[in-house]
This record gives sequence, structure tokens and C-alpha cells, in this order.
Amino acid sequence: MSRGTIDWSGVFPAVTTQFNDDFSVNLEATHRVISNLVRDGVSGLVVCGSVGENTSLTLDEKIAVTEVAVDAAKGRVPVICGVAEFTSAQAAKAANAVKRVGVDGVMLMPALVYSSKPFETAEHYRYVARNADLPLMVYNNPPIYKNDVTPEILISLADCDNVVCFKDSSGDTRRFIDVRNEVGDRFILFAGLDDVVLESIAVGAEGWVSGMSNVFPQEGETIFRLAKARRFDEAMPIYEWLMPILHLDARPDLVQCIKLCEELAGRGSALTRPPRLALPQADRAFVERIMAKALANRPSLPDVGLV
Repeated sequence: MSRGTIDWSGVFPAVTTQFNDDFSVNLEATHRVISNLVRDGVSGLVVCGSVGENTSLTLDEKIAVTEVAVDAAKGRVPVICGVAEFTSAQAAKAANAVKRVGVDGVMLMPALVYSSKPFETAEHYRYVARNADLPLMVYNNPPIYKNDVTPEILISLADCDNVVCFKDSSGDTRRFIDVRNEVGDRFILFAGLDDVVLESIAVGAEGWVSGMSNVFPQEGETIFRLAKARRFDEAMPIYEWLMPILHLDARPDLVQCIKLCEELAGRGSALTRPPRLALPQADRAFVERIMAKALANRPSLPDVGLV
């Protein structure tokens, strides 16, 4: 399979799933959040990822959220759906289920809970690639999911035609260079950790799955486009302004932090589904403080072609 019709470049916010007060999924609010991101010029969407609380959703809810995203995008930007399941067979089932509602590809996490050996991790991706006929983004987030998709594992998947993209949230940008040294541009590289995005672009990232671009989508796209154009002198002041917010993406409670920032920016609700609970008061106060500073000092953005 080729890369399909997806333009694998730019900022793809890892969209939040919105909930009602009883923790049921609020599809109308989720549609509104996604529509506003598309309006503000993001390049793509990732639903049901870590920030989208994938593991707190049933398969039916994941399908419903994906349907909402496809409707909100209206073909203007690609829609990628996260797949995070306990077994390879369940992951393939989920990938095929969201394919039927029109996603452009899936972002596949390692099998959850089980700490697999490298050959088992590779076989998980091979199994889903064989059994789900759509483009796959390999998602590596060892701090959260405990399984590390190393460059060696990724390189071993080079013969899987529909494994087209690699999102790395390890924070180690050297991995992009290691992969490219071995297999050239076989895989499209995506930054997955917000506070190393500029560095990731400098060493070859073509895209960014971003948590905090839910809150500051135009600023995120501007940083990305400036860095891609090697306009680092213009990108750095915006990057430095946003860095305290970007650091929140590296915390274990990143979902609560990002959704609180969304609420403070008037873009969504801070409510998360248990076992994720609201931030303790001290943490909430910290997030409120850095958000207030960011909003009070929002920079003027140079023209990068945003509509």
C-alpha cells in the first residue's frame, strides 16, 4: 500500500474527547472542538489518541468519536484514529472498524499492559498491518506505554508497505537520524512530544502530533511552518513563549493539563473520565498561572500562509 491520499505533514492535534457531567461522551461538544481546530488551520487530526482518552472509551464510543471527526473535517484535512488495544487481534478489529467510517489512517500503539520483547512488539505491528488495509502510523511512547519501539524495531518493519509513518514521543531526537541513516526516507517522521518539536523538525520530522495545539492551534502551526522553512530566528521567540505550556505534554497527567488549558482558553471542557481525576489544587493553580502568563503575552505571528 502507498501512503494513500494523506498529506503526512504539518500539525495534527491529538484531539480531546469531550464528556458530559455524567462522563458520557458529548459528541456535539467534540464536534465543536474539532471544527474549531480545522477552522484555525491545523493540517490534520488525530482522534482517540492518548489525549483523546482512548483507553477509557469503548469500541462503540471510539467509532462514534471518529464519525464525528470525519464529519467535522469534511475532507479538508486527514483524520487519523488512535488504536490502543490489549491484543493484536483486537487492534486489527478496531482499525477495521474505524476504517469503515472513513478515517484516512490509524495511529497504532503497542499492545497495552503486556511488556513485550522487541520481536513481539514488531510482530504486533506486522499483524495489524497484515490484517487492516489502511495506512499505519507507528506510535512510540515508552514513558506512558512502557514498550519502546526502538529504531531497530521500526527498521525491521520497512517491508510492511502500509506502515508509513513513525510518531516518536521518547524525546530522543537522535532516533530520527538513526532511522534515516538506515532506511532513508522510508518512514515519514512525526514529532510526538511537544517540548522537543522544533528540535525534531530540525533533524527531519515532517509532522507533529501535538497536545497543546488543541489550545494554541495557530501558534503551533506557525512554529511548525517556520521551523520547516528554516526560519528559526522567527520561530524561537514563539517557541520560548509557549515552552512552559509545552512542558505539560511530558507529564503523566498530560490529559488533565491539556484539557484544563483548553477550558481556560475557551476551547473545551477540563472534564476527564475516571480513573483520570481533576488536578489537585496546587497543580491546577500552577497550570492556571502559566496559562494566564501565556495568554497575557501572546505574540504576534508572522505570515506562514494560514487561512
